[in-house]
Amino acid sequence: MRFEIMRLDDIDGTAVDSTVVDAASVNRIVQQAAAIGQRIYIRPAETAAR
Repeated sequence: MRFEIMRLDDIDGTAVDSTVVDAASVNRIVQQAAAIGQRIYIRPAETAAR
């Protein structure tokens, strides 16, 4: 499964940038964000229609 992770602005919470990662990478990214106090939003990535 893939997830979209958006980095949020510290002031108003709007998405500054985003990336799509596999499930194995989510924990590492969350730990990094927590270590520096970065706000992130995680949601399942949209899948392409088949």
